[in-house]
Amino acid sequence: MQPRIVLALALAVGTAVVAAPAHAAAPAPHVLHIGIDGMLATRVDAANAPNLKKLRAEGTDGRSLLYASPMAATSSGPGWSTMLTGVWPDKHMVKDNSFSGNKLNQYPDWLSRAESANHALDTWAAMDWKAIGDNIIGTGLDTKLVYDGDTDGYVGHDATIATKAETHLLNDAADATFAYFGQVDIVGHNSGASSQAYLNEIARIDGYVGRLLAAVAARPNRANEKWLVLVGTDHGHTPTGGHGGSTLDERTTFVLAWGDGVGVAQPKTTRLVDLPASALLHLGVAVPAVLDGRSVTQVDADPFESVTLRSAASESIPASILGFSHTFPAGWSLDTANLPAGGVTEWAGWALTTDAFWSSAQRDQGRETFVRGRGTIAVADSDEWADTTAATGKTYDSTLWTPSKAVSGSTVKVNLTHWYRQEGNQRGYVVVKWNGGAAQTVKTYSADSVNGPDSLTLTAPAGATSVQIGFRLVGVNNWYWAIDDVRVS
Repeated sequence: MQPRIVLALALAVGTAVVAAPAHAAAPAPHVLHIGIDGMLATRVDAANAPNLKKLRAEGTDGRSLLYASPMAATSSGPGWSTMLTGVWPDKHMVKDNSFSGNKLNQYPDWLSRAESANHALDTWAAMDWKAIGDNIIGTGLDTKLVYDGDTDGYVGHDATIATKAETHLLNDAADATFAYFGQVDIVGHNSGASSQAYLNEIARIDGYVGRLLAAVAARPNRANEKWLVLVGTDHGHTPTGGHGGSTLDERTTFVLAWGDGVGVAQPKTTRLVDLPASALLHLGVAVPAVLDGRSVTQVDADPFESVTLRSAASESIPASILGFSHTFPAGWSLDTANLPAGGVTEWAGWALTTDAFWSSAQRDQGRETFVRGRGTIAVADSDEWADTTAATGKTYDSTLWTPSKAVSGSTVKVNLTHWYRQEGNQRGYVVVKWNGGAAQTVKTYSADSVNGPDSLTLTAPAGATSVQIGFRLVGVNNWYWAIDDVRVS
């Protein structure tokens, strides 16, 4: 009763009473995912594509590379499965366009995850590569439109999808929307990515992108909404047309993010699996731990990213592809005391490098499959190092040391992401120095490792106040060890 008494007294003496301002409701989150099949990111600049260029200039333009065989072919089945589920082919098991042996029932697409988490969301998807609707996108969405571009042609169905998506975005709740366009890939196959026809098709689809963006802008309640627009592709194309192999043009993809609160950036650590995590986080849906992705806008704190890479020294890799370095971040150290002279410069001991540079040194030997490494990675490669007459038959032996870290408890945990490939008598060793003493081996690799996250827990000896972790590769023209995101705690 007390509030009523106070109000009556205030009115009686003629004092103005102002109600406390209500807390403004948070803007409602919405996601629009535009999928463009087979669009080579490097060809957009040459196309008449003002809308895609606007998104790039004003948003986060994350370039990415795919895997290659034996993980999966650079074809649409694995590509769209990866982009829509947020896990790599070694989880969803889509290796090609047959979808045989897949585990997609264990890894739903991001729209189905959003629908399951919150049935109040308006989930909508339209596509004209029928295989996406038949195999990847689940059946529980509010609206799912599946057209058959292979049978009827993609040009007409792309136009239909643009119109229906435009109407949906203007008039419906449109919380989570996916619109797929397939004709760019068809032109890529018929004419090649270097052709004017390919550029013309990018321009046509860019017009559809503009219509969808305009529909979002014209929504009646747009001022009270928070939009995230995501654009991605499943694979690239060769200059003469085609994909499925391991060239950089075929492996090139991207995730473009634009919208309310999205900053301007060109991250080098983006991967295709990041799109679902980005969408779910924006919608306030928990991202399951089984997903391999993260927000495309996340800033990478890995110290390897701070190192400037140089172009090739002796490898026949174009100067435009960076690169490598034997200079490591502060506190890290490279031990090549036991490495003979005479090997290939780039791989003379552990090197910081990139997926593009490392896989360009020699394709189709599994280097393309270290997909969980991001941006700049550390690589020890006895196979590439031995590609000189002077190194023939000699033993590669190099150790990469982390910075010294204080020990404050009884255990030390080492987390890393890595891909160790075994051959012959090669061995990989995790070694440790306590208080700067002699190196001790705490783990030996003599078989292929997990291709991804791994961890070790070490028991600190009595009196230990500091620790250094080393990664040592020893082999004679064998395989390699790639490492990223090393954390000692």
